[in-house]
Amino acid sequence: MKSESIQELANLLADSKLHLIDVREVDEYQAGHVPSAVNLPLSSLANNYTELSKGETLHIICQSGGRSVRACDFLEANGYDVINVEGGTGAWTDSLEK
Repeated sequence: MKSESIQELANLLADSKLHLIDVREVDEYQAGHVPSAVNLPLSSLANNYTELSKGETLHIICQSGGRSVRACDFLEANGYDVINVEGGTGAWTDSLEK
């Protein structure tokens, strides 16, 4: 599984539009998330993952990295190109969107 640091993600976000998926639960996401992240909770991922594009690289983030690893394993097994964001939202140093 590919992974990137939170700093690598920040650099990519500054330079381009990427597909960032936040797999935390809705209440966690609403409390604050990395700008441009789309919420798709791990608890509903198995039912909703087909909404995601297989033609794009998906950057997967959670609070600290545990749930995003599980999400990446699941999505990779289903043919998606994914990158796990190490450290998660907890390591994000800029402002979070609400």
